[in-house]
Amino acid sequence: MATIPEYIARMKQWRASLCKDERWCILITADPDALASALALKRIMQQKTRCVDIARVNEVTRPDNLAMIRYLNIPVKPWQPEKVSAYTRFALVDSQPQHNKAFQGLHFDCVIDHHPILQTTEDGLNVEKNVAFCDVRPGVGATSTMMTRYLQALRLWPGPRLATALLYGIRTDTGTFERSGSEDDFRAYQWLSRHADTSLMRRITRSEYLRGWLPLFARAFRSLADCRGGAHVSLNEVDSADLLVAVADFFTKVHGLKWIAVSGIVGKTVVVIFRCDGSRDIGRLADACFYDVGEAGGHRNLARAEFPLSAVPGGVKPGEFIRKRLETRKLRPRPPAKP
Repeated sequence: MATIPEYIARMKQWRASLCKDERWCILITADPDALASALALKRIMQQKTRCVDIARVNEVTRPDNLAMIRYLNIPVKPWQPEKVSAYTRFALVDSQPQHNKAFQGLHFDCVIDHHPILQTTEDGLNVEKNVAFCDVRPGVGATSTMMTRYLQALRLWPGPRLATALLYGIRTDTGTFERSGSEDDFRAYQWLSRHADTSLMRRITRSEYLRGWLPLFARAFRSLADCRGGAHVSLNEVDSADLLVAVADFFTKVHGLKWIAVSGIVGKTVVVIFRCDGSRDIGRLADACFYDVGEAGGHRNLARAEFPLSAVPGGVKPGEFIRKRLETRKLRPRPPAKP
């Protein structure tokens, strides 16, 4: 693993190699950290290339994300694969080529991410062969922290909107340092705080719910049931898993509720969102309950499970299926530590 000064030296060398005739597209799976990081990379590249666009491969539905794009005037647009020939180079931030099918078939000349490395080449650094610039550091709490360090090293001071975006990216990915975060994240957060627009930040953070979601909360209150020291909410069919996340996050503010599992059906997939106050390892509970029917797991305070609707036995409602497993499943033994 390279040191931070080595990454900075590589960034300066890579930036100097950019060509004025190149048309770049920065691809993201849009969330606050990805949006902020893409905006920062655009700032780093824009005077060195012909054009730099930001494109998202997912729909943006969370109200705070929509507010972030609106209030900070982030120029992100939906990715259109048929227009791939309009660009000469591609960059990827807050993700890796293996993370989304939409990235397949594209060659990325720049990859910057803080998630665990899924695939390496012989040198152990690049996630894809022939990547001109690659910086993947799982020990960092947010990609926005990495981008902030690059802006500092290049002496590209962010304006209030870019600083606010990066500040919010760090805040969301670290859970305001309750879920994760390193000394680098904290230092970046402090530095950005001096440049960010606090009024814009308040407007974004207060945009948690949409008025159209209110009937969903009414359903949640009616279905709330105690379960094994926590509670379960079954919402049946929903348009997006983001709605389940919003409801689960709301219930974390209820005093005395140790953990919550909010389930719903998105298309033909059952999704269960877990939140916990830290009194137990909710990631292990999610794994124990649903590992055999789909994908499940997470961290101590938050987790997620997904499985096909076909995994629910005939004649059994999905909510009943989930609740029974929450009540009866035992945690699986932890795997032995690697020597």
